[in-house]
Amino acid sequence: MTRPCDLNATEARKLIGNKQLSPVELTTSCIEQIEKHNPSINAVVAIDKNDVLKQAKKAEDDVMSGSELGMLHGLPVGIKDLNIVKNLRSTAGSKIYEDRIPKSDDTIVEDIRNEGAIIFCKTNTPEFGAGGNTKNRVYGATSNPFDITKTPAGSSGGSAAALATNMMPLANGSDYGGSLRTPAGFCGVTGFRPSPGLVPATEASVGLNPFSVQGPMGRNVSDTYLLLQAQVNLNRIDPFSGLDSFSMPDELLGADLSGIKMAFSYDLGCAAVDNDIKSTFLKKIDTFKSNFLTADRGEPDFLDIHSCFEVIRGFNYVASHKDKLDNYRDLLGQNVIDNVERGLKYSLADVSSAHVMQTKIYKNFRNFFNDYDVLICPAASVSPYPHEQLFVDNINGEKLPTYMRWLSLSYASTMAIPCVWALPCGLDHKEMPFGIQLIAPAGRDVELSEIAKSLETILMTNEKTKRPIPLIK
Repeated sequence: MTRPCDLNATEARKLIGNKQLSPVELTTSCIEQIEKHNPSINAVVAIDKNDVLKQAKKAEDDVMSGSELGMLHGLPVGIKDLNIVKNLRSTAGSKIYEDRIPKSDDTIVEDIRNEGAIIFCKTNTPEFGAGGNTKNRVYGATSNPFDITKTPAGSSGGSAAALATNMMPLANGSDYGGSLRTPAGFCGVTGFRPSPGLVPATEASVGLNPFSVQGPMGRNVSDTYLLLQAQVNLNRIDPFSGLDSFSMPDELLGADLSGIKMAFSYDLGCAAVDNDIKSTFLKKIDTFKSNFLTADRGEPDFLDIHSCFEVIRGFNYVASHKDKLDNYRDLLGQNVIDNVERGLKYSLADVSSAHVMQTKIYKNFRNFFNDYDVLICPAASVSPYPHEQLFVDNINGEKLPTYMRWLSLSYASTMAIPCVWALPCGLDHKEMPFGIQLIAPAGRDVELSEIAKSLETILMTNEKTKRPIPLIK
């Protein structure tokens, strides 16, 4: 018999609305799953069970009284620990905020709560999201549910690992250089990086920064899209927010892939990719490329993407964290220190040149999609690696120059301002989860989501590409 915690979000929400599933029953089942599996995974780092059950009882009462229900009514949603939650420990993975208990929600949490969700718990993240390994000095490391000696990646690793182990049906994430997409790929779940402004980012230190976005995570496309609908809002505090001219369908029906022009690339022409990952990706592509109108190997010209990314990221880190380096250096982890110190070495000329380069990359990217509807590439350059290792420092025997370089399959498209789905696509050469990215230009969120919905259906019919499930009960 299916346990409530094993239900997909869309299924659970329909059952709740039909009075066939109690939010208390669902929430209790998720708490039991956390108690059973979190000691070995360490995905959930803060939860107030009494408050959570009070929320669930209120949700149940609203159902029984016939009150108007929000789209997430009664669904437990995990919140990445970079976001602040009222009356719940919110550390951002940093010793600086180790004891912070906020008196209010941030904007995205408030929007999710307003749609009837149960704000369930905090999920682990590297300090301030800095890193591709979910590990910090407050809570320690999160493990990959498919092999607890390995990382779920980062920085939304806690959310991805919790979803993979059915601790909750939905979780939020955030993404700059792949912080949402890489964990989804490493853990066999789904995530969506929306266009800037679609999900308002009102707490950002630098408002004119389209590179870092909030986004939804789930176990399939429909669930993830459901959370996206709750996150989407018009909020002029975010200068990129402009939803007065944007509409989303209530439900994804899927696109006719036979009319979709697809391009694919194992390295985007710029990324170091493990040879076995390259081989795995090309084999996966062969299983489904015939469903598209065209399937061509190719990618936009990303020019000197690595320098461009490092300089602009350095600028954003200095803006966001220099004050912490000046005042709390002993409490900071090495990744944050490294990012800020490298950022401080760049000159105004470096920053100016990087922004000129980014503009050229953006134009190349948009022009590429005059001929294609979607670009598909791997979600990560390597297979999940041991969580004792802070980052990937070499690929195919070649030493990488920075701790971020192994994430260039994600950050390349970030600099071009995309929207991106990360979908599970079977297992890799090491029998670990393998994921793919579906990339399109910003503004094509709905069209790309319909493509993702249809491709997911195809992937799930093939043993080699269907979503892998960790060996948990």
